[in-house]
Amino acid sequence: MQKLPIGIQTFEKIITENYCYIDKTRIIHELINNGTYFFLSRPRRFGKSLLIDTIKGLFEGREELFKGLWIEDKWDFSRKYPVIKIDFGEGVSKSREELRKKIDETLKINQEQLGVKCEFETISGRFREIITKSAKKYNQRAVILIDEYDKPILDNIEEPVIAQEMREELKNLYSVLKSTDAYIKFVMLTGVSKFSKVSLFSGLNNLWDITLDERFATICGYTQDDLETVFREYLVGVDLEKVKLWYNGYSWLGEGVYNPFDILLFLGSASREFKNYWFETGSPTFLLKLLKEREYYIPSMEEIETGENLIGSFDVDFIEPTALLFQTGYLTIKDRKNFNGDIYYTLTYPNLEVRKSLNEYIAGYFINNPGNYQQGKIRIFKVINSLDTGIDSVQFFESLKEIFWTLFASIPYNWYINNHLDKYEGYYASIFYAVFASIGYAIKLEDPTNRGRIDMTITTAKVVIIFEFKIMEKEKESEQNTALEQIKNKKYSEKYLNSGKEIYLVGIEFSKVERNIIRFDWEVVISGCTGGKNVLQL
Repeated sequence: MQKLPIGIQTFEKIITENYCYIDKTRIIHELINNGTYFFLSRPRRFGKSLLIDTIKGLFEGREELFKGLWIEDKWDFSRKYPVIKIDFGEGVSKSREELRKKIDETLKINQEQLGVKCEFETISGRFREIITKSAKKYNQRAVILIDEYDKPILDNIEEPVIAQEMREELKNLYSVLKSTDAYIKFVMLTGVSKFSKVSLFSGLNNLWDITLDERFATICGYTQDDLETVFREYLVGVDLEKVKLWYNGYSWLGEGVYNPFDILLFLGSASREFKNYWFETGSPTFLLKLLKEREYYIPSMEEIETGENLIGSFDVDFIEPTALLFQTGYLTIKDRKNFNGDIYYTLTYPNLEVRKSLNEYIAGYFINNPGNYQQGKIRIFKVINSLDTGIDSVQFFESLKEIFWTLFASIPYNWYINNHLDKYEGYYASIFYAVFASIGYAIKLEDPTNRGRIDMTITTAKVVIIFEFKIMEKEKESEQNTALEQIKNKKYSEKYLNSGKEIYLVGIEFSKVERNIIRFDWEVVISGCTGGKNVLQL
């Protein structure tokens, strides 16, 4: 039984030490034969480093490593190219000087491995010498592989001044690629984010971004066929549909793929427990701060329609939240359309792991009280499950309103300083949404009807709960046209009358003064019990 390559990024080690390997050499062969300068963006822990190392082995002519793989009889292993590999994945540089030192050390390692001597002391000068001199020595143009090209910037993204300095230092390095074109056979850069060519690549206009090229959509990650063939011995007794629901779904316009890290840890666990393996490896703190700062409407992540520019490149000077969500793997492409020459994308969560885990972080961050949030989440889960199993609806809504009132009350006053979170409806709706999404319930936002759009609809096995949210300027306003009355007047429940489920209407009103729920009304449309109504007022 082949071993699971958990954390293994070295191609040679995987091949020689009997680890499972997904053969990507057909896609790599097509890539190499189609151009010279390539860029690929994929989320963290998605196999980018293994891809780079595999390409390195090919160009170095290491034929013994490719026995039995697709490319074995299609590659001329007698040609051995000088390969320059730069990897920014290791360590964290906190200043421009530290980054310069790291680049200097990396270039010295490449000099020694290629057996060339350099006279220039500047980084750009020495990089240029390594390329030109190694090409002449080997009588073959050089191959340049740069892994995690953007990590020095991303490591400092919360410090814009330092991030800009990192960008300028990297720009100095990457600019050499343009001036040494005559000596270059192949270039591949990989990273998480896509920074604009203008800001980072200084005129390297022929850099081909294959991130959204469907021909290379599966160059990283595991397809469903990969999973069921290469790992079949590990899948005995495993619910494949549940695995797919939890971990598949990443799409770059081609076939959907799994995150390798998720699958390997899931298959390697003793109990085959479904949990957030990938999400636990990184904290999206900067992303959460950005969402808060921009007053981002969290429920919109269920389905975002955006133009091509908003999922493309960004820069340190202005980071678009949607682009960051997409490039870091929290959102993926659901659909792509062309309207009169303009490309539009529909984005959504790739799978259940990301949907639950991201909203777990968001709810905890927005509530700013992890202990209260976790207790509230557990209680909500229990009361909704009880509703499905026949709990009295009065008891259910009493519990629900008390849980959310407590959650909002626990948010400290200083959380609202220097922002307007408490003044916009989306903040309160975002917390409601994030809590329910982190539990895993089916949610519809801006749910369309023939009379308007429902703010939020939650569907369980036996019930439909329709929510309407309102923010009140004063502590107490007229009881006319309350949030609940708005649901009733627009007859939102008619959409679900034939669902065979119990239907509940919930109107929730928030006070800008109290920063909490001041009114929580509910009514039953269809239920096994008599209709009811309950109101909470401060």
